[in-house]
Amino acid sequence: MSLSQQTLSEIVGTLFTEYSRKRGRGKVADYIPALGKVDPQRFGVAVQTLSAQKLSFGDAEEPFSIQSISKLFAFTMAFAERGEKVWERLGKEPSGTSFNSLFQLEAENGIPRNPFINAGAMVITDMLIDDFDDPMFELLSFLHNLTGCNTIDYDEEVYRSELAYGSRNAALCYLMKSFGNIHHSVRKVLDLYFMQCSIRMTCTELAQAVQFLACSGINPLTRTQLLTASQTKRTNALMLTTGLYNEAGDFAFRVGIPAKSGVGGGIVGLIPSELTVATWSPGLNALGNSQLGIDFLEEFTTRTGLSIF
Repeated sequence: MSLSQQTLSEIVGTLFTEYSRKRGRGKVADYIPALGKVDPQRFGVAVQTLSAQKLSFGDAEEPFSIQSISKLFAFTMAFAERGEKVWERLGKEPSGTSFNSLFQLEAENGIPRNPFINAGAMVITDMLIDDFDDPMFELLSFLHNLTGCNTIDYDEEVYRSELAYGSRNAALCYLMKSFGNIHHSVRKVLDLYFMQCSIRMTCTELAQAVQFLACSGINPLTRTQLLTASQTKRTNALMLTTGLYNEAGDFAFRVGIPAKSGVGGGIVGLIPSELTVATWSPGLNALGNSQLGIDFLEEFTTRTGLSIF
């Protein structure tokens, strides 16, 4: 680390105090009714270095719906299982449109731009149904192994809420099915997709869960190689270029780290060979990302001088 443990702790603590005064920024994702109930004043931050320094502030130990952050872990499982074959049904480019765009998907013959938009994540979900007898069990087990926490599970209320109000996602899935890019029944794919999006984790657990991406693909808890060094590099590149929906470019410009966000208000990011960081603030900006989380992370990389650039 280019910063001492004490210096890092002081910087993060000071930033948390400053940004706590700005709680409530943005608008919670009330188009999913269960998420609309979340207190917009919640704010948590967790930082974990590869030297095992762990910092947590505010609501960092409060579980929340990770939503699209789950796409990162599902993609990792598919990438580890299939290698370069995942790209036969997916692209690697930023979407340039909203995360649930229909017109782009139709224009490009049902091939999603990347695995982190909704359509791409559904293709990954379809792959997991092929690759595992019980893909949800395997995904939760994967998260348990990454975090050392065996209580991580999905939220039944959020899952039911997404099922009831997921018409646009159903439209995306049916469209891809019409192009032959979904192999299983739409209901089966949506069921697993909504279930994975409803997983609840804390900032502290998320910061631990992505340590392997800062550590050349090695899970530091078990010392097992989850992805090759090359696959890890490529996954981090995808996070940088596509991890924050249609705001990835601005996030890279302002913050400068690979990251993945979710409409539950979480953002998890990393600096290879240095640290991982997770924030949670449910208020979203117009592009579906945590407004306070992005502002905090921009100042975090500015004051620490740590980014990938």
